[in-house]
Formats: sequence, C-alpha cells, structure tokens
Amino acid sequence: MPRTITSIIGGALLMTSISSVAQASGLERGGYSWDLLFTKGTVATDAGVTHVMPERRIKNARDTDPSNGPGFGRTSVDETPSYNIPRWSGKVGITPEFDCLASYQEPWGVHTDPGYAWQGNASNIETEITSHDYGLTCSYKWQVGPGFIRGIAGVSYQEIEGFKTRMVNSNIPLSGLFPGYDGTGTLDIKGDGWGWRAGVAYEIPEYEMRFSLIYNAEVDLGEVNGTVDLTEIPRALASARNPFLGAVTDVYGTATLPQQLEFKWQTGIAPDWLAFGTVKWTDWSVLGVIPFCPTVTKSLGSCGPSSPFRLTSLDLMFQDGWYVMAGIGHQFTPKWSGAAQISWDRGTSTGLTTQTDTYLLSAGVQYQPNKSWQLQAGAAVGMLSSGSYGPTACEGNQPCGVDAAYDFGDDFVSALSVSAKLKF
Repeated sequence: MPRTITSIIGGALLMTSISSVAQASGLERGGYSWDLLFTKGTVATDAGVTHVMPERRIKNARDTDPSNGPGFGRTSVDETPSYNIPRWSGKVGITPEFDCLASYQEPWGVHTDPGYAWQGNASNIETEITSHDYGLTCSYKWQVGPGFIRGIAGVSYQEIEGFKTRMVNSNIPLSGLFPGYDGTGTLDIKGDGWGWRAGVAYEIPEYEMRFSLIYNAEVDLGEVNGTVDLTEIPRALASARNPFLGAVTDVYGTATLPQQLEFKWQTGIAPDWLAFGTVKWTDWSVLGVIPFCPTVTKSLGSCGPSSPFRLTSLDLMFQDGWYVMAGIGHQFTPKWSGAAQISWDRGTSTGLTTQTDTYLLSAGVQYQPNKSWQLQAGAAVGMLSSGSYGPTACEGNQPCGVDAAYDFGDDFVSALSVSAKLKF
C-alpha cells in the first residue's frame, strides 16, 4: 500500500467530525473525538470550527393548556438558529509506544429559539445549553503479529450550563393590567463533573488498517444548581399555592450525562484509496425528567420527578441514540485528497423535542503542502425527518407535553467545516 494514502486520513477524520456535529441527537453537539491520538509523529496539534445551519420549522402550533392563559402569535416559526462548534487537540509522543492527547471539545449543547410571539410559547421561548470538556487521553501500544494493539484510557472534566425561558401566564401581557410584565419565567442551571474513557485499538500500518472501540463513561454532574426567575410576573399575584411569583428562587436538581460506546474502522482498499466507518451508541435514555426544587426544601425531602417540592423541570424523555456512518477517501495527487460519506443518526425524541432521524451526505478536501501541514475544508447537506410535539407519558406515567402541540416536516440541514493540523 503506497505511503501516500496516509494523507487521506486527515480528510476522512474531518468528514467524521462534520457528520457527527451536523446531525446531533439528544444534547450531543460536537461529541467526542480522540482521533489525533493515532496520528504519526512525535508532536501533532489540530484545531477547527464547524458552522451548522439547521432549518427546522415548526408548523400548526396551538396552545393546549388553557390554565396558563391563551396562546397568541404565529402558528409557524423557525426553531433552530445556526451555531459554531470549535475544537482543539494536541498530541505528544512521550516514547515510541506511549502517546498522550490533551483536548478541548464542546460535546453537549442545544439551542432552540422559536421566540415569544407564537402559539407554543408555553412550552418554549428559548432554550440553550452549552458545555466545555477538558480531556487528557493516553495510549500504550505493543507489537502483536503484523500490527499493534493499543490500550487507551483517559479522563475529562466537564462544565455545563444553560437556560430555558417559557410563557408562565399569558393573561398578564394580554390583559394589559400589569404594564411592564411579559408573563415569562426563566430557569438557569450550571453544573460540572468528571468522566473517564477506556478502549482498545488494533492497527496494521502497512495497510492503514485500524479498528478501535472506545467506551466513554457517563458524567455524573451531581447537584446541578440554578435559579428560577419569575420576576416577569407581578409579586402581587403570589399566593400560598405559588409563593415564588415575582421573585428569583435558588433551585437544585441532579443530572447525569450519557455513556457512549463507539466503534471505528478504516482500511486501505486499493492504492491511494481508503474506506472508513463508525457505529456509535449513546445512552440518551438516562435523561428523562430532570426536576428542580427550591434549595430551601433540601432538608424536607428529595427532589424527584414526583416530589411535592418540584418547582419546575426539564422534560426530555429521550430514547437511546444510534449513529452509523460509512465513507471513502482518495489521494488525487501528493498534495490533494478528498473524502465523502453517508450517515444516519436515529432520533432520540419520544414526542417532547424535534430531534428525529437525520440523514446526511458529507464531502471534503485536504491540502497538504508538506509533511508538517494539513489544511481541510468540508461541507454537508442532509434531511431532518418529520414528527410532532404533544402529550407524552413521562416518569411515573405522568403526562408531559400538555402545554402545546405542533408538527414539523422534513427539513434541511447543512454544515461547513475548516481545520488545520500541524505535526512533526
């Protein structure tokens, strides 16, 4: 197998990255990537950014809960704004057998912004969650037959924060009796935790063949703290039933981010040709109903989905996610190579989000002017499949999604990505 095929790998890895970013399920955004750990050379660093443009549009929206006031505004709105995902990693070969990788990633996140004036504002006005993952991953390899077995282990520190704003009482802005109040409430949260990973890989460098299996453990955020801001509702409306109106209340809850198992493969199939693929499972069902209770109630009882102290909650009820991808790369000249792939991501929604199945086609090119530098650019186009939001059985068979109902059709998603790698 000609050695020039090694320059295809960077473009193939870029395609893997842009695919997983552009069709994230659950709360996945940038996901995890430890691919630079396998790069040849003593020192290597890689940095890039992906710009994702989902075009999810909500249709036929209607307010279904008259208890918090009537809905108002449009029945069709754009839900998902575009977003950027940066990443960085750096690898050092400490010995010929022992390598370590430091990385910064944004694995989890979501941003929906249908706005204030639509019929489903009791379910969501704007929701955004962001994350930061600071990781250290090391590997040790030893000769086995014609190739190497590599053992992989690492740890990560993760930070996550976010907010959700929704309409709490639409009678307030519609009645005109309380000028200056818009009737909304906002939940702000912040948490952090540690995770670990372990895996194994088998490589035959002569054929650019590699099979890897990496398990990323769940990240227990422990106690997630935050506030519920109901100051957009007049304090005069507070009562024994809801004494939190008109005030900012400290709240707490617990949450765990999902475990993940990922299998990747690649192999040279002909001179200057490379095939590659991925199968990934993510335990998104660990995120069901995440309740938040006033901090002052800690000594009175636990904060569970059926707790009498629950002030609000994030109702997700995800199902497990599956991601499958296959692609091919080709070395055109000593400096230019390209790759293309198709992928499918099973939707995690059970009726409370718009995260349904996604199908994606990705392609990209790589320019390598010398042995040290690689520059990559890629693009992806795909389809977000249709579905609906509405009543869904939550934990304890309690109804969720009763505040609004709406539909969404097959929508378009696209993404652009650029990255650069330096190695020596």
